[in-house]
Amino acid sequence: MTTLTDLAVAVLTAADAREKTALSRRNAALWFAARAQGTPLPLGAALPPDRPARPARPELLAPRDMPRRRPGTLAGRVALLHAVAHIELNAVDLHWDIVARFAHIPMPPGFHDDWVKAADEESKHFTLLADCLETMGSHYGALPAHAGMWRAAEDTAGDLMARLAVVPMVLEARGLDVTPQMIDIFRGTGEAQAMAALETIYAEEVGHVAYGSKWFHFLCGRHDLDPKEVFHALVRRHFHATLKPPFNEEKRAEAGLPPDFYWPLADAAPPAAD
Repeated sequence: MTTLTDLAVAVLTAADAREKTALSRRNAALWFAARAQGTPLPLGAALPPDRPARPARPELLAPRDMPRRRPGTLAGRVALLHAVAHIELNAVDLHWDIVARFAHIPMPPGFHDDWVKAADEESKHFTLLADCLETMGSHYGALPAHAGMWRAAEDTAGDLMARLAVVPMVLEARGLDVTPQMIDIFRGTGEAQAMAALETIYAEEVGHVAYGSKWFHFLCGRHDLDPKEVFHALVRRHFHATLKPPFNEEKRAEAGLPPDFYWPLADAAPPAAD
């Protein structure tokens, strides 16, 4: 019988970006259809690869070697969308990886539902952005991309709480901070397709950060730990940078991240209270 971890590993080992995301959406639909019918698939124990399969392009570069482009030009806006598409593709793998890598840890069914849904939505996001790139005369893989995207997964491969702290609660929360400015760029140029894609991403990423916060707090409660103290310790151990304001405090709060979680990890002091 097919298991959830089988579905996850199938996505992780698909190299072509379009095929990976299409398979991700099919596998998510299969999981939820079985759940709706009252015959949920077993979790299984299929082991994920250390690194997911990747297409031959884009060329992966160290962050310091990534070319700088200004969003005031068409080439700069294409580069911006390409970078976000690369993030979304990595997020597809990150969410299926958490399902497979930590299947041995007893968790409520809602844990798996949340991350399968998140993987499905990230797959949709990648497709929206890949379509935008093609409309703009480019495609995913046409430009170099950040080589360090999988580092967070490698650094937290042995610790579910660390994975939740670093990936949704730090990296995806950063998306809540920067996406409104990206939307404004495309609103200003009248590029409605890109603006709509980014608005969809912005709306749905709040839920992914919320999933991280919810299950992080669940595990802290299971082990009688203080969530804020554990979050600070895990981020300092596994995230190799400081958090950079300004923060989207409204959306972070909506996702279950209060300021006293992230401001102590920032490279600046919080604003003074009125």
